[in-house]
Amino acid sequence: MLIDSHCHLDYYTEAELPDVLARARAAGVGELVSIGTRLDQSRKIRDLVGDLPNVWCTVGIHPHSAAEQPIPPPEEIAALADHPRVIGIGEAGLDYFYDKAPRDIQADAFRAQIRAARLAGVPICIHTRDAEADTGAILAEETAEGGPFDFLLHCFSSHRSLAEQAVAMGGYVSFSGILTFPKSTELRAAAADLPLDRLLVETDAPYLAPAPYRGKRNEPAFVAHTARVLAEVRGLTPEALAETTTANFRRLFRRAQVA
Repeated sequence: MLIDSHCHLDYYTEAELPDVLARARAAGVGELVSIGTRLDQSRKIRDLVGDLPNVWCTVGIHPHSAAEQPIPPPEEIAALADHPRVIGIGEAGLDYFYDKAPRDIQADAFRAQIRAARLAGVPICIHTRDAEADTGAILAEETAEGGPFDFLLHCFSSHRSLAEQAVAMGGYVSFSGILTFPKSTELRAAAADLPLDRLLVETDAPYLAPAPYRGKRNEPAFVAHTARVLAEVRGLTPEALAETTTANFRRLFRRAQVA
């Protein structure tokens, strides 16, 4: 069984969603995590996944939306995670490629969510783009100030030094369809060298469809293509890679226990 550790199910219409989930199950994707990007969508996303078997969610503030409303204190963000289907905080982090919010506000939202994740006892899902140095610095500073916390670098496509720093701090790294792109040779090299027990797979659907669907709308079923490429670079069978990434997911997202 594979787990799509990061997708956005609320980006599909109510009419589309049953078929999207059916195709995921047919592709061997047994569980999914639908990721929050705005706190004001938290109730909606919790209600959405609450009716779906083996589907989880997170709540958080994407760096693109960090300036849309005042950043609540960590305690308020943590309270939103008090729900049986919420297994993490995020996606949080820094995005200097689009810079849709001032960088200091992005950093403030990132730090607040790290602290909220620690209070809630759940991992934080981290988005970072063109912001490796500041992401690494905030992770180190927050660890030094408040102690270790569980985190995942989602859709990893940055320099391998950030992944290595994350792993050294106890973090995990998730690979998306970018891993399958022909020009992603350095990314595949990093995926081959990182500790196997820290790797997850995801789609970030409906974005970043893997080969052979690049340019089309992504969906959770396509995580199987990313997993196949990751298995190849690790010298594993697809079945062994699925077993390993699922075990890693369970270790990180401890609330995601299927009855």
